Amino acid sequence: MDGKKYRNLSQKRTIKNFVIPANRGNLYDANYNLLATSIAKYDIRFDAVTVKSDVFNENVLKLAKALHNEFGKPTNYYSNLLRRAKKNNKRYVLLCKNIGYSQYKKVKQFPILKLGSNKGGLIVEQSTIREHPLGKIAERTVGYERKDADGYYTRVGLEGAYGEYLRGVDGKRLKQKIAKGQWKPIRDNNEIEPKDGFDIVSTIDVNIQDITHHALLGQLEKFEAKHGCAVVMEVKTGDIKAVANLTRLKNHKYAENFNYALGESHEPGSTFKLMSMVALLEDKAIDSSSVIDTRNGKIKFYNRTVYDSHHGGYGKISAAKAFEVSSNTAFAQMIYNTYAKNPKRLLNRFYNMGLNKPLGLDIKGEGIPKFPYPGDKNWYGTTLPWMSFGYGVKVTPLQTLAFYNAIANNGVMVKPKFIKEIRSWDNVTKKIETHISNASICSKNTAKVMKAIMKNTVERGTAKSIKTNYVSMGGKTGTCQKYYGIKNKELQYIASFVGYFPTKNPQYSCIVVIHEPKKEKGYYGSTVAAPVFKQIAMKMHSGTPINHKITPINTTQKIEKNYNNFRVISDKYKTIMPNLKGMELMDALPLLENLGLKVKISGEGKIKNQSIISGEKIGNRQQISIELS
Repeated sequence: MDGKKYRNLSQKRTIKNFVIPANRGNLYDANYNLLATSIAKYDIRFDAVTVKSDVFNENVLKLAKALHNEFGKPTNYYSNLLRRAKKNNKRYVLLCKNIGYSQYKKVKQFPILKLGSNKGGLIVEQSTIREHPLGKIAERTVGYERKDADGYYTRVGLEGAYGEYLRGVDGKRLKQKIAKGQWKPIRDNNEIEPKDGFDIVSTIDVNIQDITHHALLGQLEKFEAKHGCAVVMEVKTGDIKAVANLTRLKNHKYAENFNYALGESHEPGSTFKLMSMVALLEDKAIDSSSVIDTRNGKIKFYNRTVYDSHHGGYGKISAAKAFEVSSNTAFAQMIYNTYAKNPKRLLNRFYNMGLNKPLGLDIKGEGIPKFPYPGDKNWYGTTLPWMSFGYGVKVTPLQTLAFYNAIANNGVMVKPKFIKEIRSWDNVTKKIETHISNASICSKNTAKVMKAIMKNTVERGTAKSIKTNYVSMGGKTGTCQKYYGIKNKELQYIASFVGYFPTKNPQYSCIVVIHEPKKEKGYYGSTVAAPVFKQIAMKMHSGTPINHKITPINTTQKIEKNYNNFRVISDKYKTIMPNLKGMELMDALPLLENLGLKVKISGEGKIKNQSIISGEKIGNRQQISIELS
């Protein structure tokens, strides 16, 4: 009477469906270079019981030879392995492990195995490995998606943000328990075929990412800093072209293990002076020529004193000059004198510009901006003047960059964008358009004024050390104290630089933030962070020119012709040596570095000779000798 019940129970215990993971979609950069891809791996096992003795005896040596030819072990090894399995009725003998798809297809056609699972004893176990061709570069931005035993997901970076598109739909395959906890497919076909995930095309550019990563890494190592980040963003579209996040490990190496650019809210310091200046200009409290007395470099508000980094102050200077030289006393006075009687007016201005809100990114873990508001417990008489130069507020590097990018974009704030499109094979399923988050954070005139002031900050202000004739840049340095006022905590610094390039029709904005550089080596934004910005801008300007055309600066017509000819050739072939004769060394170096060459220099002046002849393919060469005259 209970026979049917127990037969069903027995079947449930010996036959069940196994999940076949779907192939996860590929993640590409903007130029369709792979950032992440799923690689199928296969284990091939042999069930000797299912193969008829006459078939086995006739073909066992042929199978052993085929395995020898493919995997290298002696024919006798495989012959003995297979014969022992047949003699002892083994049902789960490992023939090869962790092989790729092409090998798997070949093995399936070997003698005996080509008869399939029921007649040839073929057992195929598939697993999927996620590989990152860039390795550790952009590791945190690429991210991952992991599912635990309880079905909960951990989502990081692009992989986590767009997992619903990438992961696909799993399939099912019916398997039968054979022995010792081992399971064998009942038939060759799956019960439910898996559906591959969609491919994601990101905005990341691997070349810009490589430039950004190594520029940041070099400076972190030089100053033995705790951690840092750098982001490059396209001004008009909001496309994020590169994000580098590096942390110093116990072995003093640097690795990507946290997305500081997106997730770390901190006091920005003097880079916040742009927000203060925009508010003052928009409320018509000042204009760029308004004069402020810096009071010998110090001024007291209640029981606290504001200091300028330059001892003795700057005398009486214009508001524009106050920004260029980053005068704390000037900004504290301008903000306090304008808003002290009605501080809500300033905060509401900040709020209207969207500074108090997250950017609303798809990637998880965005830090929350923090702004004190009049009436809050943390609002003091000194809050307003200190806020003017970036203390008492907290924003993430990416939130700061979005604001600077908006000024470069004539007041139009675009939402940072990490993906361009979602694809199914060659078909675009969904295109991600640029999203304007604030059509006017300020007037076009205010944006124009601030762009001119930020250009002068690089030309003659706190960032003049990075000025170059090669590419024009505008921006602002920042140096912020960290752990101030905390007992038993050593005072540290955050060095930053944020801006855009070139200054005429800006194409890219960029922020660099470096935490806790070794103070004996330097800690100012101009010394620690700004050089990273310069290196990124110069290398990008040589490697990714606007509309594939660069107009050289301070060159003769002959040099200009050679340079533009090279631009045409290198855009097409990427490996052709240009004619460098007569060029300035500073103009030639970025081109040669972009071609992957190490440069050996002798002499002084302009380039006289080059060891690799103009028009010659570079090939596998790694060094070029340059003679100057």
